[in-house]
Amino acid sequence: QVQLVESGGGLVQAGDSLRLSCAASGRTFSVYAMGWFRQPPGKGREFVAGVSSAGGNTYYAASVKGRFTIFRGNATNTVHLQMNSLKLEDTAVYYCAAARSPMAGPLSTYNSWGQGTQVTVSS
Repeated sequence: QVQLVESGGGLVQAGDSLRLSCAASGRTFSVYAMGWFRQPPGKGREFVAGVSSAGGNTYYAASVKGRFTIFRGNATNTVHLQMNSLKLEDTAVYYCAAARSPMAGPLSTYNSWGQGTQVTVSS
């Protein structure tokens, strides 16, 4: 398993951009597909974006497609979520997760989770 630590959350205004980062420990990061999830206030956790273990394939929830970009650096054991044109409804705790599979999607089995980072979008 890998240990995951998210960073980069904060309070922003609608329309702003924010980049979340997730740092992974361990030497086997490149065998994991990585995903970002979020949990809005009072709601369940939902899939946001996923990237394949090699980084060449990505998958997005319809609600963020075209605004968010997931990318990873296997040399630095990191995965990022670039969030542009943020909306009020993007307010949530964001989690990164690792799946020991080639691709990370909403139905993948995630083996490791970070502790989460809060993103708050204000009007």
